[in-house]
Amino acid sequence: MKRIEATVQATKIGAVTEAIHDIVGGFTILEGKGRGSGARQEMRSGRGTGTITAEFNQVATISTVVDDSEVEKVSTAIADAAFTGKGGDGIVVVSNVDSVLNIASKKSGSEAL
Repeated sequence: MKRIEATVQATKIGAVTEAIHDIVGGFTILEGKGRGSGARQEMRSGRGTGTITAEFNQVATISTVVDDSEVEKVSTAIADAAFTGKGGDGIVVVSNVDSVLNIASKKSGSEAL
């Protein structure tokens, strides 16, 4: 089993969740701020008379656990949905998962997914 964590632009949450909704059993979304290689957002100053550059961009991290056989499919779906062609589109990280236990059903391993 693998954990897939994708950090994408907050404006792409809808597209990404729609792309993986039918592929994975479930996922978690955490919204926050992040800083990577992409351009920073320009914002109006408090009085609206000027602009300032935000130190961080609005991002979302989508996390899910899948069988090894689904990693490429899910990663590609996320990358395609989040793609704009500009710096700051995001990143997909895949890591090993040793075990999973579904608290409600008491199922473990792949059955828990």
